[in-house]
Amino acid sequence: MEYETNPVRAIRLYCLSCVCGSSEEVKRCHIEKCPLYVFRFGKNPFRTKREYTEEQKEAMRSRLAEVRKTQAKSND
Repeated sequence: MEYETNPVRAIRLYCLSCVCGSSEEVKRCHIEKCPLYVFRFGKNPFRTKREYTEEQKEAMRSRLAEVRKTQAKSND
């Protein structure tokens, strides 16, 4: 099943439709009991930024370099 948009973006679009398309009104929304209130800016406030160790970063760099090398060979 494919979505035209992701769920958080769909919530943002819903909030915009709730206030007749005005992003300023979305910012001013005062209905804090709405279950979508925390998602109204199109971001998931519960999602934390991933922190990587230097070893993990190096492993990702080497995998990316290997993939790019493979792709370059296949494009030749």
